[in-house]
Amino acid sequence: MDSAIKHQDDEAPVVTSLSALQRAENECRRCPLYRHATQAVPGEGPRQSSMMLIGEQPGDKEDLAGLPFVGPAGRILDAALAEAGIDRKRVFVTNAVKHFKHEMRGKRRLHKRPSAYEIDRCRWWQDLERAIVKPAVIVALGATAARSVLGRATTIGKVRGRKLALDGGATAFVTVHPSALLRIKDKADKRRQYRSFVGDLRLASRALKA
Repeated sequence: MDSAIKHQDDEAPVVTSLSALQRAENECRRCPLYRHATQAVPGEGPRQSSMMLIGEQPGDKEDLAGLPFVGPAGRILDAALAEAGIDRKRVFVTNAVKHFKHEMRGKRRLHKRPSAYEIDRCRWWQDLERAIVKPAVIVALGATAARSVLGRATTIGKVRGRKLALDGGATAFVTVHPSALLRIKDKADKRRQYRSFVGDLRLASRALKA
């Protein structure tokens, strides 16, 4: 057994590094999602990032690459971070659920939203990420991430734009998932929603400087 992974009970590992955490996540059998995924997709970023971004789950591209936010939603996120003055290389990017949940439509693997059970079963991986990285600000991207971060179901409209205090001293913000912007057909509406998304990221960034 890796010296950085020690089991305090029959299923909960205590990890002391991100590399050990990645190996432990790939061994996870806490819910059935691992059975049809290519691999677990760990978080990515510096260990001492002051900001952590948490999405819903890996998509098809992320599942194949083993990296978070490398598909179409990731490109929107990258553009929005740049406009908000945030260097993605300096933030820790991860997901609430580590395996890709999908259903087959012909040969295509279509995203399927994780259940409350799957979110809650995966939540302790996020707790370990937060314990290792110790971010001052956490941005939850979408309702799934918000549930994972806050530990309860909520609506984005109810908490968007608010500073939310978390146990341990971190501050959380909730905004939309960038994939939601991909689904907007009206160009003017998409631009408005994108500007709001950038504004949410700027708000989170300003909290680091307060």
